[in-house]
Amino acid sequence: MEREDDRFEDIRADGIVDDALPPVAEPARNSESLDDEDNTLRPSFIRRVTESLEAGDQDAVYNLVEPLHPADVADLFELIGQEHRADLARAINDLLGSDVLAEMNDWVREELVEDLDPDEVADLAEQMETDDAVAMIEDLDEEDQQAVLAEMEPEDRAAIESALSFPEESAGRLMSRDFIAVPEHLTVGDLIDYLREDEDLATEFWEVFIVDPKHRPVGTCVLSWILRTPRHVALSDVMKRDQTLIPVAMDQEEVALRFQKYALISAAVVDESGRLVGQITVDDVVHIIQEEASEDVLRLSGAGDGDINEPIALTVRTRLAWLVVNLGTAIIASSVVGLFQGAIARFALLAVLMPIVSGMGGNAGTQTLAVVVRAIATNQLTSSNTIRMILREFRIAQANGLSLGALIGLGTGLMFANPHLGAVIGAAMVINNLVAGLAGIMVPVTLDRLRVDPAVSSAVFVTMATDVMGFFSFLGLAVLTGLTG
Repeated sequence: MEREDDRFEDIRADGIVDDALPPVAEPARNSESLDDEDNTLRPSFIRRVTESLEAGDQDAVYNLVEPLHPADVADLFELIGQEHRADLARAINDLLGSDVLAEMNDWVREELVEDLDPDEVADLAEQMETDDAVAMIEDLDEEDQQAVLAEMEPEDRAAIESALSFPEESAGRLMSRDFIAVPEHLTVGDLIDYLREDEDLATEFWEVFIVDPKHRPVGTCVLSWILRTPRHVALSDVMKRDQTLIPVAMDQEEVALRFQKYALISAAVVDESGRLVGQITVDDVVHIIQEEASEDVLRLSGAGDGDINEPIALTVRTRLAWLVVNLGTAIIASSVVGLFQGAIARFALLAVLMPIVSGMGGNAGTQTLAVVVRAIATNQLTSSNTIRMILREFRIAQANGLSLGALIGLGTGLMFANPHLGAVIGAAMVINNLVAGLAGIMVPVTLDRLRVDPAVSSAVFVTMATDVMGFFSFLGLAVLTGLTG
């Protein structure tokens, strides 16, 4: 306890006392605009804003929007009709700052930015964090990008151009260049004085990076250590040398996995030579996790980005392409049915029951596929445990197939008073579930080994496999066992 008291005395000697700290203000809440349960804008509030816009009453619009948090203002732009967004932007022009644009949906922001002059976009970009500015500018056409960059200050322009030189969805695009790095020969007191006296430093940070003479990170000091350590202690004695470094070209999905695995709040980004060039913080990673999770689910369904603000023409093109591919697989499955036209004509019940076999196989395959794609995305499934995963899914498919086969076989035999038909559909159900389980894991694993995103293409092949095998096994068994006479 005495040591703790001594350390707190050193902190007070630095002038950091409770009375010197500004009170933390709670974000203002407007009960008339926000729903208390889910913290979303009330429909009645959106209606009032829309009515004021239609009436041309810009003062009323401004008074309604002014109390909102920037994130809520961004939500408002997404929730009102597209035809009102430009009018809303004009009505609240001085409220439409960088903090609002940073929170805005990509499609909505792109639409608004296209209506602004290059100098206006440049002013907004210079107020933003580098990663947010890059997210806004990268969606513009090449010509518009150059026009905006030409209006920016040289230092800001260089930072944006450097970020745009990295691949999309990489750490280089995501990172912020606003960080604090100091040499390791400083003491804690030297660092505190530096943080107080230099007004050009980053204003929001959780840790200080310690670098060597070549500007390569050698450790970190979190703020709590700095505040609780005596001034005379050297940074080299208190810093944490074990750190997670993010290569500048790393994919953002892998960045998110590292933050999750090592419980990081922030991490240093290094270039090819190991020099510190930026940092990534957990608030950026939260957005990545949300985007990647949604992206995989939507890709499995072929719905594209799935953004309700996406232009209709682009949505139609994306979904139609996927549906055309599915049409091709459906034709393949129907050609299998065509091979057994005579058998179906002689025993019409086959046509009634065969969709059950293919449909249940499709559902089983989709279950396995969803689990495997997620495991690949989160690095739970790697080359070291692929065989074990295949055997696991085979046992699951076997158990499910036997259970479902017994159930549908018994039910069919009793309903139609035909044990032979029940045995055929039961056996077909077992076979198709085994195929579904194997296809559900083998297809995404194979595509991943070929460096093809399994979330994009797997569903087509799995569906085709279960449809074809479902029809073929059921109708084939019916013919082989003499069910059709």
